[in-house]
Formats: sequence, C-alpha cells, structure tokens
Amino acid sequence: MQPTDIAPGGRPRRSDATRAAILEAARERFASDGYERATIRAIARDAGIDPSMVMRYYGNKEGLFAAASEFDLRLPDLAAVPREEAGAVLVGHFLERWEEDGALTALLRVGVTNPAGAERMRAVFQEQVAPAVAAVCPDPDRAGVRAALVASQILGMAVSRYVLRFPPAAGMPRAEAVAWLAPTVQRYLTAESP
Repeated sequence: MQPTDIAPGGRPRRSDATRAAILEAARERFASDGYERATIRAIARDAGIDPSMVMRYYGNKEGLFAAASEFDLRLPDLAAVPREEAGAVLVGHFLERWEEDGALTALLRVGVTNPAGAERMRAVFQEQVAPAVAAVCPDPDRAGVRAALVASQILGMAVSRYVLRFPPAAGMPRAEAVAWLAPTVQRYLTAESP
C-alpha cells in the first residue's frame, strides 16, 4: 500500500477500496460476458456500489476496460538466464502467469472478440514482450518480428489451454507444454534470421 492509500488514522482510503472492488468486478464481468455484453450496471452490482461510482472513477466503459486490463506480465530478465534456456523460461513464465491470474485470461477472451480488447492485448505485448525479446535476440532491429512470433506461440497455447480448453492442451502438464513450446520459442528468440 502506498502512503497516499492511507487515510488519517492509518485506515485504507474508501475510494481505493471502491476502485479495487470495481476493477475486480470488471475483470470478472469482462471475462464472463465479454466486452460487448458487460454493462456498467452489472459491474456496479457485482462490486456492491451504485453505477454512478463506476462512472465517477472511470468515466465510461472504455475507460473502465482500459484500467481493468492494465497488466504487469512480470517478465523474467531473459538476459540474466543462460541463453539456451530463454525459450523454456519464457514459456514456463507465461503458463504460470495464466494459471495464477484469471484477469489475463479475461483480457485474452476480450482480445479475441473485441477491437478494444485486441488493442489492449497488442499494447501489453508490445510494451512488455518486445523489450524482453530485444534483450536476447541477435538482431534487435528485428525484435518486433521475433516478439510477434513468440506471441503467436504463447497466445495460441493460451487460447487453446485456458479459453477454448481443448482437452489435450488443457489437460497437459505444464512441464510437457513447456517441453513442446520451448524449442520453437527459443528459435524465435535466438536463432539467426532467415
């Protein structure tokens, strides 16, 4: 908690608790209903507040979605791991993040059905994945291409495993999924460009 989150007397500020409740409800509602069908009224009901409070803090549904879809992927420093392990480390990290954070799955669901969600997903990957890839690839000027290829593998597995829940992908032990995906991601990260 930041010092600004504390009211006089040492209590958390009510507005911070309200914002947190709104964001949690929004993430759950966007995940279950998708962007188009999720409503401010339903999100407010889930958060136990009046809809005007959602509008007060976030302005509109687009502003709420943008706030609810802020994610720190907490990517590992790929430059700090042995070069030949970068693919396995990255794949393992993403699978772990998706399994720990339902909000990422929510963003993924919205991203495949809504332009605003797709734009948010692109921004998350461009801002966080591309720099991580640039740190280990042999040609940093091609980091964007490499990051897009990495995303194709990571997001493909995420959609199959966590959204569509294809039985082979959904039930596969994480170690096996890493073993299958890591060599391809490793090639995208560190192989010489064709």
